[in-house]
Amino acid sequence: MIITIGGLAGTGTSTAAINLSEKLDIPYISAGDVFRKMAVEYNMDLLEFSEFAEGNDDIDKALDKRQAEMAAEADDLIVEGRISAHFVDADYRIWLMAPDNIRAERISYREAKSIDTVNREIKERTDSERKRYKEIHGINIDDLSLYDIVINTDTFDSEATVNIIINCIKEKNK
Repeated sequence: MIITIGGLAGTGTSTAAINLSEKLDIPYISAGDVFRKMAVEYNMDLLEFSEFAEGNDDIDKALDKRQAEMAAEADDLIVEGRISAHFVDADYRIWLMAPDNIRAERISYREAKSIDTVNREIKERTDSERKRYKEIHGINIDDLSLYDIVINTDTFDSEATVNIIINCIKEKNK
């Protein structure tokens, strides 16, 4: 079973992937981890690397290709990444969302940054990603029609989110 979990920064995609991985005993990979590793390789912070990636389509294409290849080689895998569902042949495509203020609070706590800084970074990063995905792949990240399940993680905590995903998978498999 191949599952993709996408969502903007601070929506809980990493937490959901980790918890779902544990509950289903399925390994997971994270596009964000790969992207962050690439930023370090280029000696840039995440925002700088996102802006750099805007002018370098090869960065996005390399990420997408790695994810698709890993999923194609696996029997069971959870692929966590903003637009993974567009490149991975998945049995289940999940999108997590949350209001901007909630996303900012989560990121502020996680990265020990001020809310004002995080709000600015969220806007810049989301604008950068929206532009990059549209230009490189023709993907509108605001179009959620590809997804089997869309969950507001402000409404449901991490455990409930994973339980919703598992229950939806069970229902589809009946």
